[in-house]
Amino acid sequence: MGATELRTRVAALVSEATGGDVPAADVLGGGSLVALGVDSLGLLRLVDAIELEYGVEVELTEPGHRLDTLDDLVAVVEAARPDDAGGAAQLSAAGDGR
Repeated sequence: MGATELRTRVAALVSEATGGDVPAADVLGGGSLVALGVDSLGLLRLVDAIELEYGVEVELTEPGHRLDTLDDLVAVVEAARPDDAGGAAQLSAAGDGR
């Protein structure tokens, strides 16, 4: 999956996680997810959707986690793709690979 395709799909997941309250086009336009209207429940739904769709584990318990923009989300997905052993990789939202 190319970078543009990944960004588009993750933006769609944001929209789906908010029940359509935050349009994918707005997410693609940039800015903070919170400023766009993604609340804490929407963020939890989004993390679940990302984990299911991409087979990755996103840790929200790390201090200073960064999942506030589309770029942050895409970086987490790209960095946490399944490893060569076939298992799901785990990446904290802080991007440190713990």
